[in-house]
Amino acid sequence: MRAFLERQKYLIDYTLAALLRRKTRNLGLLLVYTLLVFLFASVLLLSQGLRREATLLLQDAPEVIVQRLVAGRHDLLPAAWLDTLRRIRGVASARGRLWGYYYDPAVKANYTLMAAPERGLAADEIVIGAALARVRQIGVGDYLSLRATDGRPLPLKITGVLESASELLSADLLLLSDAGFRQLFQLPPEVYTDAVLAVRNPREAVTVAGKIALALPASRPILRAEILRTYDAVFHWREGMVFVALGSLPLAFLILAWDKAAGLSAEEKREIGILKAIGWETGDILRMKLWEGALLSLTAFLAGYLLAWWQVFYGGARLFAPVLKGWAVLYPDFRLTPAVDLQQVLVLLAVTVLPYIVATLIPGWRAAIVDPDAAMRG
Repeated sequence: MRAFLERQKYLIDYTLAALLRRKTRNLGLLLVYTLLVFLFASVLLLSQGLRREATLLLQDAPEVIVQRLVAGRHDLLPAAWLDTLRRIRGVASARGRLWGYYYDPAVKANYTLMAAPERGLAADEIVIGAALARVRQIGVGDYLSLRATDGRPLPLKITGVLESASELLSADLLLLSDAGFRQLFQLPPEVYTDAVLAVRNPREAVTVAGKIALALPASRPILRAEILRTYDAVFHWREGMVFVALGSLPLAFLILAWDKAAGLSAEEKREIGILKAIGWETGDILRMKLWEGALLSLTAFLAGYLLAWWQVFYGGARLFAPVLKGWAVLYPDFRLTPAVDLQQVLVLLAVTVLPYIVATLIPGWRAAIVDPDAAMRG
């Protein structure tokens, strides 16, 4: 065993010396290789981080949401539906929600407005998201004036700013009282935007949804699992769009691997011929080329992956965030939780490292099986 390790140590020393002899070429190759890994890893880390954050945040989402449909469109839900929903077996509780959107021409952005009766707000009070406070440069004690549906201005006193820790959800969120929300949108008291249900046994949520559809044919029950699947599909779609936009990267990597597989330079062939002439075996040549490919590709992989990891989790992910987060005007300012997914690392290794190592071994094997004299003559 010790002899084997000593042999590998000598091979690594020789390989490093050979790489340094062609340092200009190998340094350029290393930089390009690192850039390719960095771009691939940035997209994967950012999309997976956003997917993980969305999953964690939606864990507290209602088990079932019920909407009313009219002509296939979402319509206001009658308050009388709540009694019907509460009578369905398996439903622990049902309550109506008031929420909607408001376009602010001042910042050219849509706000999400939601009634929050649990906060005990008065009809003329409001709580705003941190991103809105930052953009409008307003805070607690200031007034935010919104235009009601009938055209009258509705001044609302800001009594709080939502914590930045929840900015992924609250960047453009405005919380009002029930009375303030109905006054702004001129809604009658007997309607809600939708209803949220708690189910006694979450495993029976699908059964409860089926009962709701039978009891209220004009309703559309939405399960929390369906929302999670939708978010997952959206992030997969955006991830695919980025990879399509970066379609030149796989092509550049293929060209890089093809260049290595196409053959060795005359200097490298002469070097292999000399090694064979002084007693190196074909297996030693292959092991030397294996170390060459592994050292170069793993160095590029580690450098590219670590740079991407820092850029995504500590650098604000500014490179691909506008595409993968969405196209909102009020971008939430939040940091993703640093994490390493072993499966993702292995996939990235298989895609970026293995092809290069194989592309390094093939021309090395071709040169090693040639007669040493012919190899030295080129």
